[in-house]
Amino acid sequence: MIVAFSVTPLGVGEDVGEYVADAVRVVRESGLPNRTDAMFTSIEGEWDEVMDVVKRAVSAVEARAPRVSVVLKADIRPGVTDGLTSKVETVERHLSA
Repeated sequence: MIVAFSVTPLGVGEDVGEYVADAVRVVRESGLPNRTDAMFTSIEGEWDEVMDVVKRAVSAVEARAPRVSVVLKADIRPGVTDGLTSKVETVERHLSA
């Protein structure tokens, strides 16, 4: 399963980078495959372990912000591993053809 999510602290002003870094730090320390871009962090693993990491990432932001917004999208596909890499490689292969 791959989950793409974003955690946005509300009520802390416009500069939210340090709060988002708290969430990303939790994801990176989880040891699960992950990737962060300008809009989302994607993480790959089994349902319970991925959701636990998302919950802890939200909690890290919630500890410092009065309100938190979360956007989450999940690709649940049993038996597929390394989807973070293989899905991108498939698109790149089609682009180079």
